[in-house]
Amino acid sequence: MEDKPQPSVRLTAAERCRELWDDYRHLLTGPRLAIVVIGLVLVVGILIYRMWGVDDLPPVEMLIPQATPLAERSFVQSEPVLILVHVAGAVKLPGVYKLQGSGRVVDLVQAAGGLTSDADVDRVNLADVLFDGQWIYVPRIGQKVIPMPVGGIGGGSGSSFDRSGPLNINSATAEQLQSLPGVGPAIASAIVKHRDRVGGFSTVDGLLAVSGIGPSKLAQIRDLVTV
Repeated sequence: MEDKPQPSVRLTAAERCRELWDDYRHLLTGPRLAIVVIGLVLVVGILIYRMWGVDDLPPVEMLIPQATPLAERSFVQSEPVLILVHVAGAVKLPGVYKLQGSGRVVDLVQAAGGLTSDADVDRVNLADVLFDGQWIYVPRIGQKVIPMPVGGIGGGSGSSFDRSGPLNINSATAEQLQSLPGVGPAIASAIVKHRDRVGGFSTVDGLLAVSGIGPSKLAQIRDLVTV
């Protein structure tokens, strides 16, 4: 009895691919698999190249940052403020000097040639700040009476006064108090305000209660003041 041929079964594309995979997958192992993968990559690359072409690829723009030019800066150099200050007493070259507004008494003394050998430097505040129209007197050793210039201290009020003995701190004006070594406008004003608040000084040591006056400054002016 002859065998009848079996009717052929039509396979779908998916089934055909699965069948081919089952037949040849033993070949796609190890180095063979790597070769196949590389080949597929090359094929895909060639297809992309032919479909789009090099000219159709989007251009790659190189963004180069441009240096921003520095803005021109104009530096306006202000002229220094100059003041006129008079120095007298135990300096080598007494007189009127033009100095910068930020100067100190030590700058004025240096401009006047320095101190003389008999200068009582302990009674002068060399670190005091100068101001326009100021009069600085450097006393000599043993000198108790400080001469006063005609026109007063600072040249602001134009008043004139003279003193032949110690300065009375209960009656002296702020302008007169500035004739004392190391006493500037701020300390002179503080003395007057404290004096008015407490009703006057009973002793010279009462100046220690004034802001800005300590034992060393009081020692500088003790022999020059009275109550």
